[in-house]
Amino acid sequence: MAAARPLAVAIMGPTASGKTAAALEIARRIPSEIISVDSALVYRGMDVGTAKPSREELTEAPHHLIDIIDPADAYSAMQFRQDALRLSMEIAARGRLPLLVGGTMLYFKVLRDGLDELPQADPALRAQLDEEAARVGMPAMHAKLAALDLATAERLKPNDSQRIQRALEITLLTGQPMSSLLSQKAAEPLPFDLLPLALEPSERAVLHERIALRFDLMLAGGALEEEVKALRARGDLHLGLPSMRCVGYRQMWEYLDGDIGLPEMREKGIAATRQLAKRQLTWLRSMPDRVVVDCNRADATDRVVAEVEQALAGRKTG
Repeated sequence: MAAARPLAVAIMGPTASGKTAAALEIARRIPSEIISVDSALVYRGMDVGTAKPSREELTEAPHHLIDIIDPADAYSAMQFRQDALRLSMEIAARGRLPLLVGGTMLYFKVLRDGLDELPQADPALRAQLDEEAARVGMPAMHAKLAALDLATAERLKPNDSQRIQRALEITLLTGQPMSSLLSQKAAEPLPFDLLPLALEPSERAVLHERIALRFDLMLAGGALEEEVKALRARGDLHLGLPSMRCVGYRQMWEYLDGDIGLPEMREKGIAATRQLAKRQLTWLRSMPDRVVVDCNRADATDRVVAEVEQALAGRKTG
């Protein structure tokens, strides 16, 4: 007898680990729809630097949460959870398998653990904090946060402007440290069973080679440069926006500003991508129930597919 709760599959991993290829192979063998779990793919007009699936890949299976907002706007983890839960249940109701695919580990975390009731952004307070940060610098803002919420400050780097200012905003709006608010919220159960698959490298050096190759492909023929030039030409985008802080875009923006040369831009872009991959792997290793597949193996995609097929077969016989 089929299980009452539908199954959804999470395909997680660092950048350049082969998540898209694995998801598309599953979709070729099993009726599926793909839900992007990527905080950069939501932006329209940001295709090259985000390694967005190609037009051909997008036509192989239905995709969701790609190209849904303008780069001037923001998309929160709360919005993602609401959208992902709704889409997963709609896909399951169509008799298809929901595939949650991406590398934004915060999105996976809030999907599984629920979201805390944190206040929405306050434009006036945010503008005040932006002005203060420009005047005193981020280390001083980090010190201010430490005085109000030491637990949160200790887990944030002094130059993590976005998260430092959000933590200050929450603390000032609620009168409580953000760490205290986060600890008060119980996890919300998912309405489906989740199979967490993680593509992780047995040798980090191989992943680093893939990252460098992919970044060079973005630079080839000036593709990333032209994309960022078009975004700059709009006139309403700046490096303070979450979209323009995406890896690759910030470095190219600095190059176009004349702050760094082309070789340094490439080095900084690759280094930033490696740091992103390192953070993604740290998040993954905090998920003890994940099924790990070595992304360095030639048969990594087949192994991911086999795990999914085995899980589906087990539900039919269970």
